[in-house]
Amino acid sequence: MSNIPTFETRLLSSLSKVFADEELAAAPYDAGSAFLNETFSFQVAYRSSQLMKNIRVVVESELSEYISIRSVGLAPSDLPTYHDHDEFILRSTPGLYPDPLFPLAADAAVTGRPSQWRSLWVTVEPDSGRAGGKYDIGLRFETDSGEKLAEETFRLELIPAVLPAQTLIHTEWFHTDCLATYYGVDVFSERHWQLIEQYIRTAAEHGMNMMLTPLFTPPLDTEVGGERPTVQLVDVEVLGDGSYRFGFDKLDRWTDLCDRCGIQYLEFSHFFTQWGAKHAPKIVANVNGETQKLFGWETDASGEEYQAFLRQFIPALVDWIEDHGRDDRCYFHVSDEPHASHIEAYGQASRLMNELLPDYPIIDALSDFSFYEEGLVKRPIPASNHIEPFLEAGVEGLWTYYCCSQYKEVSNRFFNLPSARNRILGMQLYKYNIEGFLHWGYNFWYSQYSRRAIDPYRVTDADSGFPSGDAFLVYPGEDGPVESIRLKVFHEALQDLRALQLLEQQIGREAVLEALEEGLEEPITFKTYPRDEKWLLSKRQWINDKIKESMAVK
Repeated sequence: MSNIPTFETRLLSSLSKVFADEELAAAPYDAGSAFLNETFSFQVAYRSSQLMKNIRVVVESELSEYISIRSVGLAPSDLPTYHDHDEFILRSTPGLYPDPLFPLAADAAVTGRPSQWRSLWVTVEPDSGRAGGKYDIGLRFETDSGEKLAEETFRLELIPAVLPAQTLIHTEWFHTDCLATYYGVDVFSERHWQLIEQYIRTAAEHGMNMMLTPLFTPPLDTEVGGERPTVQLVDVEVLGDGSYRFGFDKLDRWTDLCDRCGIQYLEFSHFFTQWGAKHAPKIVANVNGETQKLFGWETDASGEEYQAFLRQFIPALVDWIEDHGRDDRCYFHVSDEPHASHIEAYGQASRLMNELLPDYPIIDALSDFSFYEEGLVKRPIPASNHIEPFLEAGVEGLWTYYCCSQYKEVSNRFFNLPSARNRILGMQLYKYNIEGFLHWGYNFWYSQYSRRAIDPYRVTDADSGFPSGDAFLVYPGEDGPVESIRLKVFHEALQDLRALQLLEQQIGREAVLEALEEGLEEPITFKTYPRDEKWLLSKRQWINDKIKESMAVK
């Protein structure tokens, strides 16, 4: 008789979150489909009746070379949500939440902990030259002596077609200073540049095609009077007559790196401070051979000195843009998240920027419709819970964003939210033909207001600044970024968007929209949408089947 402990497994979709301290609620999910240039993920949950170490995981499939397996780690959360959250959450208690995806060691071994459900994240990334068809993916758990504990088989159909290129402009703000701080390297040292490339490449692989570019240290989430580490790509020299000379060598290297990684657009950092546009960002310069701070919190943004600087710098930057043939790839910001009380200061800054950049898009995240109504922001980025007036006004090229404030009704990706609430955004972006999506936290590993550095494996809420899951999508690993469930699921949302666009090419937009909402009691909006992960999975499968059907007819 075998003395092997009881060992259970279950195949699950990527939308299930497996908590160590609760029973599995999701039904088994053992089949799906994907296009040849699509990333497809599913999970296999496992539980042992007693402690078991060195459990080997063996993959058997014709697709083995395209498959990677990672262990879903648990991350602590002291602040999973605000007190007045809505009902569409998984839990509101502090504790351990499934999120980081850790690569398995070379021996592909995992540990079974007594009566705890844990999960493995299986990712399939076929290349576009692979033959279509149905493929079995076998996953076997066995002891270190080779005795089988459990076995599961997932059937993946590869559809012999490719998704169209992403048209949505997508930016997750990349904080280069957080890299330097966490890894303990000098800003723009060779090691820093290596890390920057690793993190940008991961971003691009997950649908981020615009990169926040720190011309000067971005004035974002910084305590008034405080400073973040200097990450200034443009060299500034003060000349004897009070004019300036600008050097763009580091900006050249940055943009070459972005090109290499597949980034299409540059999003130049804000020229005025957050929440009011009243001050200048930190700008340092060479003054008589010494590095000095020229501008910062002490600088009146509407003052003559800073405005004179901008009147020299922006034309020089435009010359650089045009010389490099990037005229249609560069976006600018004035100030982030201005409120109604800031409209006068923001208006002054906005008018100056529009005067100096008449031919370039200027975008800003905001929620107050009056900024657009008064012509201060021609390309607004309203929050998803305040987007209705902008939709009703027929704003062209409309973007949207969410952050910690969008925690009721609308899509978001906190630790405690169902992954379906993360993924539904792709279908919403499609329905409303949204041009761009912005989020502020790709890798913000500081406390709120950047008062101190934090360890993102221990502090996931920016020192109780924001619910866990708002401030970053990736964790710092020894060899580069460690991805998260939220990053993978958001990418799935972008792939859903592209699949809908492919179907539109075949049956028309009107037919797609009608089918998208078929059987629903209410139309899909940013606040109203199906809450069930089964609906999302079945709707995506319907899209795939409909595309296959259209391909067969042709």
